[in-house]
Amino acid sequence: MVPDRRNSLHERGRLMYTTATAFLEALREVGVSHIFANLGSDHSAIIESLAQARKENRNLPRLIICPHEMVAMSAAHGYAQVSGEPQAVLVHVECGTQNLGGAVHNAAKGRIPVLIFAGASPYTQEGEVRGSRNEFIHWIQDVFDQRGIVRGYTKYDNEIRSGDNVKQLVHRAMQFAISDPKGPVYLMGAREVMEEETEPVTIQPELWGPVTPCALPPQGIAELASDLIKAKNPLIITSYLGRNPEAVGELIRLSRRLAIPVIESVPNYMNFPADHPMHVGYQWNTAKQNELLAEADLVLVLDSDVPWIPIKNKPAENARIYYIDIDPLKEQMPLWYIPSKRFFKADSHVALQQLNQYLQGVDLIDEEAVMMRWRKFSQIHERQREELIREEQPDPAGITPAYLTACVREVMDDHTLVLSEGISNYETISTHLQTIRPGSLFTSGGGSLGWNGGAAIGAKLAEPEKNVISLTGDGAYLFSIPATVHWMANRYRTPFLTVIYNNRGWKSPKLSTLGVHPDGVAKQTGQFWVDFDPSADLARIAEAAGGTYAKTVKKASELKEALENGLRRVREGRSAVLDVRLPPI
Repeated sequence: MVPDRRNSLHERGRLMYTTATAFLEALREVGVSHIFANLGSDHSAIIESLAQARKENRNLPRLIICPHEMVAMSAAHGYAQVSGEPQAVLVHVECGTQNLGGAVHNAAKGRIPVLIFAGASPYTQEGEVRGSRNEFIHWIQDVFDQRGIVRGYTKYDNEIRSGDNVKQLVHRAMQFAISDPKGPVYLMGAREVMEEETEPVTIQPELWGPVTPCALPPQGIAELASDLIKAKNPLIITSYLGRNPEAVGELIRLSRRLAIPVIESVPNYMNFPADHPMHVGYQWNTAKQNELLAEADLVLVLDSDVPWIPIKNKPAENARIYYIDIDPLKEQMPLWYIPSKRFFKADSHVALQQLNQYLQGVDLIDEEAVMMRWRKFSQIHERQREELIREEQPDPAGITPAYLTACVREVMDDHTLVLSEGISNYETISTHLQTIRPGSLFTSGGGSLGWNGGAAIGAKLAEPEKNVISLTGDGAYLFSIPATVHWMANRYRTPFLTVIYNNRGWKSPKLSTLGVHPDGVAKQTGQFWVDFDPSADLARIAEAAGGTYAKTVKKASELKEALENGLRRVREGRSAVLDVRLPPI
């Protein structure tokens, strides 16, 4: 394909058309609506191009000022999750790249399409071309391998060396980002390159689309369907099938047809309705064997990185395992193996459509066995729900995580998006939130804390008519850089409700230590070095930074009213933070 360089996008003359201008146009062409930016001395050409575009009333992505890069990346992450549209992040040379930190990990592990652009120190120092070094920091910030900082987490990285093909590089990078398994990509460009005048290039975006989703091979469909029909105790486990809400409907259809129960393991999304008779629970760092998993003679894993933890909880040795995943080999996980009869690299939505269609033409299904299985697991489902209700009763001794989550569930409606980063309460939140709508629950998909605040801003930008509730532990709240988060929420009118599950410390490291040393010295002495006493006034941090409604809740009797008041403030256009005091760790 020969690029069309006809002067159709910009009137040549006294106004410059630079690499930066072409770069910004390319972002618009690939579907980016927002640039979450932390600007520096390397972005002069981009700033000039944005100002020029505003003066000329030309349409470019909206720039969102982000005083911290972790929040910028998390906001792009949340926006992409909720909307399905990739976004861009702009950071300052290698310092800003490093400040992205765990947010790049989260996007990589959560398979989120985000294009990151970082400038680079100028490569000239005597004024040879526009953009040459003119500040002392340009020598300090010059490093040998800036791209290498994030190479272990990105699907693609490259350096922009000329304005002549910058659009092609952006489209190619985004093609990587939006093709399964999705993920972040990284481009960098020195200041002189971005300042370089160039000629407009016309790109046909339809020629740079994502790779077509994979499907099951015909023989694989027949084999899997046959084994599912023969199985006495089939089981389905999933974690992130719900990233595509349409896949949830196909999973419901399969589960209903053959009465196959479903377990959500470390769910990143709402994968299967909690009120469905075949929903039989959640698991995370489950400390004991799940009996339903142990009894299964066939386990179908759909989109899951960690369907179980073998040292604690696994299927029977003779169980047949089928693995369907967009990344069934987990190519970025050095240690990972779950021996399975078949591994299929396929899109779960497509695979389930194929399987359901195949089952329509099968006459060998034992309908009586299906009915018996349906009754059995419906009863198990009901017993689980009864147990949940018992756990949710108010405790005179203090607010329990189960009761808090149940109260959050009561204030939710069909216009609510929930972001969960509860960590030590992760399983409790999943279990008691009982989500039933596809596209209503999100987690980071990774393991770096602090995603919750920025992601809430991104989610609200993507769906401004929705009520966004962020559920977070006190440790994850502090990692989120709340001063930056709530300044941004105030400036960009993205109000949301934060509920802090505050046990005044890092409970997870304590649980991890006890998991390895259940009767160790740390337990005997009570020394875990994880408490946050004296406790900070977490809600008022947000109040000071962004005019947020702040309230600390210590009594169960105050909780429901506090949640209702917080959501009312959000609907009125003001963020709210509830610091809910749980029993200390």
